[in-house]
Amino acid sequence: MGVFDLSLRHKIPLWGSMLIVASALAISTALMFRAYDDLRQDLFISTESLSHTLATTLFPLLLHDDLWRAFEIVQAPFHAELKKAPFEAESIFVVNDAMQILVASDPLRLPTLSDLGSIDPEYRHLAAELRKTPLTTTHAFDFPDARHYYIATPIAEAGRQIGILVISHDQAAFLQRFLDLTVRSTLIGLLVVAVILPINWYWGRRMAEPLVDLARGMDALMQGKPALLLAAENYPYRDELGQLFAVYREAAAALNEKALLEQEVLSSERLAAVGRLAAGIAHEVNNPLGGMLMALDNLKQRGPLEPTTVKTIALMERGLQQVAETIGALLVEAHVPIRPLTGHDFDDVHTLIGPQADKKQVALDWQVEPPEKIDLPAGLVRQILINLLLNAVQAADAGGRVGMVASWTDKALMLTVANTGAPLPETVRKHLFEPFIAGREGGHGLGLWVTYQTVTQLGGQIVADCLEGETRFVVTLPLENSTA
Repeated sequence: MGVFDLSLRHKIPLWGSMLIVASALAISTALMFRAYDDLRQDLFISTESLSHTLATTLFPLLLHDDLWRAFEIVQAPFHAELKKAPFEAESIFVVNDAMQILVASDPLRLPTLSDLGSIDPEYRHLAAELRKTPLTTTHAFDFPDARHYYIATPIAEAGRQIGILVISHDQAAFLQRFLDLTVRSTLIGLLVVAVILPINWYWGRRMAEPLVDLARGMDALMQGKPALLLAAENYPYRDELGQLFAVYREAAAALNEKALLEQEVLSSERLAAVGRLAAGIAHEVNNPLGGMLMALDNLKQRGPLEPTTVKTIALMERGLQQVAETIGALLVEAHVPIRPLTGHDFDDVHTLIGPQADKKQVALDWQVEPPEKIDLPAGLVRQILINLLLNAVQAADAGGRVGMVASWTDKALMLTVANTGAPLPETVRKHLFEPFIAGREGGHGLGLWVTYQTVTQLGGQIVADCLEGETRFVVTLPLENSTA
């Protein structure tokens, strides 16, 4: 991935930082060249002023050959109180037309009446330049490989020239002064950049975050899952970006409304199909069910029976009565008497589930205190328990555990069914209580939907969660006028 493919939250601060650094370098370079020129110009201007003053003073002295007095004049700029000048000359000397030194601030190195060109190659080059350059005013000499700057001024008055005043400056001292100025300027520039770069990075990310959030939201929008834009909620401005956020919110609201309508239509279609199927099954089951209940009643009328037979008949009657109540709930015209929940119902469920658990080699942990009577429809509660326990046994691995805990107070009955095994997939958990959504292979997806409808019919709640390798369903059913 190239630099241009980076996220805006990185690209905007990065390009901004590069622009700041490049601008700082360009400005610093330009200022350094300008500072060098200004410093050099100041050197020449201050030296030119000194040259004119000395030339004016030296003219009458040289005219009368007062060399001692002239020596004092050229020595004056080197006095201790004048050494703090911005540009201190290294040497001052006067030559005549024959390039002989008349007077110098350093007579040991530049002896009087000595030939300027015989001192060293640099002075020889200077002497050659002075011979071929007619001087009418102050002139600066800066030739290659020279270690000094030379400013020459003619000592003349009324058109009569009697010598040339030369002031030399050491280039190393000048460059050191320029370097000191450059270092100070660079430090100030680095300080400014160090302050601006974090500000640029902060504002760059602050500008990019809404755009990145919007891009993420648009991607979710294209997938049909509009996301909440946190940046949009915290962006109160009405510029182009604010308008984009407003349009996104409208589009997301419209898509959400469309998705809800589609879900409602789908649920309605499923419920209608289930209703038609249930009504047809109810009519087909109702007649043989009545015959079986009548046969059991006739069996009880035939005389004394063994206790085991009586217990089995009671179990079958309660089971068939549960079926009858369920069928009656599916038929609007049916009026089936409601039997309250008792401890026998929990025993029946345990008896029915036990063989299924043994067949799957699953341990059944049963924690129920048998109640005398609970004012809840026995058939519906039995249906809830059987559906949840059968699902738990099917979902548990061989050698696993299925737990059933029933507790109640004056206000509610709480049923907890838990099993070990693989947790429910996230895709199934999102639609757990919808019809035809199966959580296991071979399931039809109606058991949990019927359970959810039954719990809702009783005014209760059902919650599913997966914690520490265990899937748990908790059902809470409110009690009214309970006689537990």
